[in-house]
Amino acid sequence: MTTALKDLRKELVRRGLDGFVVPRSDEHQGEYVPPSAERLRWLTGFSGSAGVAVVLADRAALFVDGRYSLQAKTEVDAKSWTLLHLVDQPPPQWLGETLGTGQKLGYDPWLHTPNGVESLRQACEKAGAGLVPCPDNPLDAVWQDRPPPPLAPLEPHALAYAGKPSTQKRAELGNELKTAGCDAVVLSAPESIAWLLNLRGGDVPYSPLPLSFALAWQDGGVDLFVDHRKMTAEAADHLGRDVRVGQPDRFGPALDALSGKRIRLDPATAPAWALDRLTAAKAAVDRGADPCGLPKACKNDVELDGARRAHRRDGVALVRFLAWLAAHAGSGRIGEIAAADRLDRFRGDGELYRGPSFPTISGAGPNGAIVHYRANPASDRKLRPGQLYLVDSGGQYLDGTTDVTRTLAIGDGDFTRERRHFTLVLKGHIAIAALRFPEGTTGSQMDILARRALWAEDLDYDHGTGHGVGSYLGVHEGPQRISKLPSAQALKPGMIVSDEPGYYLAGAYGIRIENLVAVRKTAAGRMLDFEVLTLAPIDLALVERDLLERDELAWLNAYHARVRQELTPFLDPAEAAWLAQATREI
Repeated sequence: MTTALKDLRKELVRRGLDGFVVPRSDEHQGEYVPPSAERLRWLTGFSGSAGVAVVLADRAALFVDGRYSLQAKTEVDAKSWTLLHLVDQPPPQWLGETLGTGQKLGYDPWLHTPNGVESLRQACEKAGAGLVPCPDNPLDAVWQDRPPPPLAPLEPHALAYAGKPSTQKRAELGNELKTAGCDAVVLSAPESIAWLLNLRGGDVPYSPLPLSFALAWQDGGVDLFVDHRKMTAEAADHLGRDVRVGQPDRFGPALDALSGKRIRLDPATAPAWALDRLTAAKAAVDRGADPCGLPKACKNDVELDGARRAHRRDGVALVRFLAWLAAHAGSGRIGEIAAADRLDRFRGDGELYRGPSFPTISGAGPNGAIVHYRANPASDRKLRPGQLYLVDSGGQYLDGTTDVTRTLAIGDGDFTRERRHFTLVLKGHIAIAALRFPEGTTGSQMDILARRALWAEDLDYDHGTGHGVGSYLGVHEGPQRISKLPSAQALKPGMIVSDEPGYYLAGAYGIRIENLVAVRKTAAGRMLDFEVLTLAPIDLALVERDLLERDELAWLNAYHARVRQELTPFLDPAEAAWLAQATREI
């Protein structure tokens, strides 16, 4: 048993608890959290971005989804933890079958949403157990070297990139609240606050987020609760008089003062603590979606133009990287970490670059089959001839966020099996990219098209086909997605979403082809389709031409012609020559 697990169990006994739930989340339910909120990693060793641990007196379970099943096996002590699938056997189901009558399960109401707490409560009731909110987190009491919370300065996001002033966004939000009969809305998602106030920060890795809470009012005013040490004179001037700034410890009293007010709160994203506080204050809680989510997802014309420019610069960096890789990878001396570092340096040469949008997935051979693999000195493999190399990476630019995956054949070899699997994935990718669909279509309705060719050969992949992407915000954003999971959110013009089917053969290789696409109206205006934003060649050495239908081949050749046309003017002669060959018509 690990020391961290042993210490937590002792603390639970001291508090009279029989178990405790540790999600991989912070008070804002974000994908990326500051070091001070990496509780799941400290407890289990698991470094992925999605997971939940449940600690009981006699057993402990870690739940991860299909993206992380292989990774968790390499990071987590199997003697201390039972690994379970987050979707196939979710924590509430396991708890309902495992807890004993009369046992007390603790949770931190800051780290769970109201919806999540309700699922836990139902599980406890099924088992005859009780669910207990903890006034403070027992794990924090035993995490002796816990880092301090982040204090990155607030930064105004220029109108030249945002496309719409904060005053207009707040006025439109106020009108929506008025229509819904709400006085105010609790905003706990930093990306919503960043979007609404045209504000950015640096409190978490990979996303320019200012960790904060807010109350947005019907009259367009906002109460922002953020550590005053993050405030700069530039940010204060940018926010103006209608945004009242208070310390984070004033958030609770502000909720206490809302008695008799009707307050919107998103039960899927807000901390349960906020709902408990509003309920105690006798406020009327309107449970509904975060009203910033949908307008944030539907990019305006300025944001879309910025995304196109960002992807063009990103494409130049990718072509330079791919040309460099083609010249050097066959030597067998380049490792996964060195390749990822070189790609980041190429991106760093571009204007407006602010860093990667997520940790680069740089997987050679069998490491590519680990969907969210992260290379480290112990796992770092050389890129060797005859193997596949999967690189999934992205950049944060002031005018856009990118995310792209390419799978490459390294050197010469017999890639017969790999070519077939790659082409099946490519067929799914093209099926989404070339799709025309009516308004009201959801991503769950189109997901099957990405999998059809794979399903025909009894193959599949255990992750979604597409996720929403922000505008110099999170690389993963909702409410849109393309997935097997049911979704009521229709894809709307202006939304940016990824198109990334894949196939993974454990112990051998992984394949994924990912572009970002923007939803738009067709020329006739009666249907919707996708504008492909990503500009990077798809490895023709892995394409089995005879498996492609005529329209699929036409799509690939047209896409490559566009990549060549748009990027060649920014390349030197040697890079341009490489790109011409990489995007040749087949």
